[in-house]
Amino acid sequence: MTSCNQKILEQLRGGLIVSCQALKSEPLYSSYIMGRMAFAAFEGGAVGIRANTPEDIAEIKKTVELPVIGLYKVDYPDSGIYITPTMQEVDALVAAGPEIIAMDATDRLRPEGKPLSDFFREVRAKYPDQLFMADTASFEEGRLAQELGFDLVGTTMSGYTPATEGTSLPNYELMERYVKELDIPVVAEGGIWYPEQLKQAMDLGVWTAVVGTAITRPRDITKRFTAAIRP
Repeated sequence: MTSCNQKILEQLRGGLIVSCQALKSEPLYSSYIMGRMAFAAFEGGAVGIRANTPEDIAEIKKTVELPVIGLYKVDYPDSGIYITPTMQEVDALVAAGPEIIAMDATDRLRPEGKPLSDFFREVRAKYPDQLFMADTASFEEGRLAQELGFDLVGTTMSGYTPATEGTSLPNYELMERYVKELDIPVVAEGGIWYPEQLKQAMDLGVWTAVVGTAITRPRDITKRFTAAIRP
């Protein structure tokens, strides 16, 4: 690993990454708004930003000088994988310049029936110095991600794949096992709604943690409050 990449990882260590994302179906869908969200997160003490689409990433990088975990959500008809599913999305992300690129690293087949192992070997050969984060759902997927050469592993997809549907989140058990049995930085992500949950994840020894919806999706936050007072 280059000294520059090691420095990026150290910037994230022990801190909070805020996910600033809005899909077309959401009220805050706008690269400008995501840039302001990122700036608010920066002022609040975030050490990094997770963002979707090259356009949002470019705007965020103009706004804050924090490491960005970039991803590109695209739906393909022949695969359930939508987080950076093909080389086309990887190429577009590299051009946008995020410090880290995240992709679905679950055991499902990618578009055109390609397994992760074949796909990531191609990606790593093309971009040997880029940092990559594996969004996983199970320990076996995390172990494979490490073997393939990912630089970070996250619990991002736990509870969101058919095999892990219904998993209680945050998945502290998976976080702890990753910390104990893997040798790459572990990112706690998924289902963290409260500061106490974030603290519990960090106490397990994870490298960093991502919080998104609880901070940057006011529609979802409002729904939680209104649900509490409905008869």
